[in-house]
Amino acid sequence: MNAAVATAIFGAFMVLTVALGLLAVRGRGSGGGLTEWSVGGRSLGTVFIWVLMAGESYTSFSYLGAAGWGYNFGAPVLYVLAYMSCGYGIGYVVGPMLWAYARRHGLVGITDIVAHRYRRPWLGAAVALLATVCLLPYIQLQITGMGVVVSTISYGAISLNWAYFIGFAVTTGFVVISGLRGSAWVSVLKDILVIGTLGFLAVYVPLHYFDGYGPFLHRIVAEKPQWLTFPSHASGGLGQLWFITTTVINSLTVVIFPTTVAGYLGARNADALRRNAMYLPFYNVLLFVPMLLGLAALFVVPGLTGADSNLALFKLVVDSLPAWAVGLIGVAAALSSIVPMAVFMLVIGTMWGRSVVGAIPRFAGREKLWSQVVVVVAGALALVLTYTAPNTLVRLSLISYEGMAQLVPMLLLGLVWRRLTVHAAVSGLVAGFALVCVLVFGGHDPVWGMNAGIVGLAVNVVVALTVTWLGPRDTDERPDAQVLALDDEFPRDEALPQGGPVSPSAST
Repeated sequence: MNAAVATAIFGAFMVLTVALGLLAVRGRGSGGGLTEWSVGGRSLGTVFIWVLMAGESYTSFSYLGAAGWGYNFGAPVLYVLAYMSCGYGIGYVVGPMLWAYARRHGLVGITDIVAHRYRRPWLGAAVALLATVCLLPYIQLQITGMGVVVSTISYGAISLNWAYFIGFAVTTGFVVISGLRGSAWVSVLKDILVIGTLGFLAVYVPLHYFDGYGPFLHRIVAEKPQWLTFPSHASGGLGQLWFITTTVINSLTVVIFPTTVAGYLGARNADALRRNAMYLPFYNVLLFVPMLLGLAALFVVPGLTGADSNLALFKLVVDSLPAWAVGLIGVAAALSSIVPMAVFMLVIGTMWGRSVVGAIPRFAGREKLWSQVVVVVAGALALVLTYTAPNTLVRLSLISYEGMAQLVPMLLLGLVWRRLTVHAAVSGLVAGFALVCVLVFGGHDPVWGMNAGIVGLAVNVVVALTVTWLGPRDTDERPDAQVLALDDEFPRDEALPQGGPVSPSAST
């Protein structure tokens, strides 16, 4: 009976999810083109941008990984709150800058921006390949996270394999048709459920298991004090220096992460992004809840090891709540996988449809179609690898954030400093990314107590500056207004280039 109730609730909300995604584009027809599909026609207001970009902080990690880290390590998990909040501060400046630059030149993603800045369409394709390598693991992680959640809340009635497929099918079903706008609409439903369920659990679990926060926190201090310090009891070097460097590197990376940039470019105006940067840190307060529940699980379900520790929160839920409540909490967690998965798939599709396939003359003019095809292919590839070789993408996930961080000089420094040449930007990217791969896959992360990504970024910047000063000069004859992000606001009365968005090669 419990399985039937929880599964019925889950199924009903999955149907509602697809319906919301389809309703998002009702009446808009199919003539919106790639801009309408990939960045919502650049028309999303503050609320939709807020709920959409909150998906960056509330993924399946919120219910699984954050609780698992709290269970296993304790204090080091607070790096998530630190880097997200610092990233929003940086995004207050960077978001409007990227929005204005992309809108002025008719661009729809970071590959477009890079190709336009350096006048090298091939560079956009190369960045698309690099970003895909870093993003595909996140699609698999969301598929896996949803599978674990659905199988658990259904009391085993839905197998992991079927749960993986449901996650892929639901996400693909609405994102191919509705694009970023559909993801924003579904985010509203997701956020209502996330805020409601985490708010409830924040009160319920301490009262139910410990008679309140006082006894709960006193027990942690008395019995598990090592979970409240750095580098924790068994974290493998996640000390203060690791915490600081990880916060710095991740806060820089999150503002240029392709999914974040998709949110920026979907905004109606720059003010919506500034307001969003101020409001989002308040949302992050809820991330304390799964972290604390992970600590609570230490006393309620001790002895969880390996991947089972990620189920710490749901062990508490399934153990003490009725099936309908388990179903609702499971739906919130499942949607926390679906929304970011949809944006990851959409961004990969946009990058390839615009900068790779769309750059081939015979395929030009059908960028939206090719982007939608790539969405299905990318999702299917992640799904197949989840079934057949799950460790392949898990290994790649180790370098996802640290690898994407190496695009920071090429993108951000390049938009404010004209002297940075394409040779310098590419040399720095290659050096930094190669060093990160060597350190991470060689088992040297952290290195000297620091996040390997910041070491790679430091080398990246040094190489880029050296090549800029000693290497060949840039012969770009375009005025600064065409090359740099000189202002953070797009004039309200200035139209897009005639004929709509331009391709990177058209502006050379």
